[in-house]
Amino acid sequence: MPRIRVQPEVCSGCRACMVACVVHHDGLFGTATARIYVAKDDAAGTDEPRVCHHCRRAPCVAACPSGALYRDEALGLVRVRAQDCTGCGDCVAACPFGAIALHPQTGTALLCDLCGGDPACVKRCATGAIEYAV
Repeated sequence: MPRIRVQPEVCSGCRACMVACVVHHDGLFGTATARIYVAKDDAAGTDEPRVCHHCRRAPCVAACPSGALYRDEALGLVRVRAQDCTGCGDCVAACPFGAIALHPQTGTALLCDLCGGDPACVKRCATGAIEYAV
C-alpha cells in the first residue's frame, strides 16, 4: 500500500511541505489548507510532519456519520467525498495521528490523497524527512 513515511528526527520545521501541498491542491501560497501538518513541540525543540496513514481500519472512516470518508480499496487510500462532508469534525477527533483538518472556508475534511502518486510534499522536502513508499 502506498503511503508517506516520516522521519521526524530530520525535519527542520521549515513547512515547505505544507506550502507545496497547498500550491498543488489549491494553486495558492500558504498553509491553511495543507493536507500535511508540521507539529512543533517547543518543550522538546522538535518538529514532526503529520500526514494521513491511510489506516486499514481507519477510525476516521468509522467516525464519519455521513459516509463522506471511505476506503478506496483499489488504491488502498482513505478518501473524502467533499460533497457529502458535513464538516462535523468527527473524523478530526477520531484520527490518532492529528492528520485531518477541516477546510477553513468550506468546512470539509482535508486529508492526504498522495497527490495522485506524486506527492508534492515529498518533492519539496529538502531534508528527506518525508518519503513516498510504494
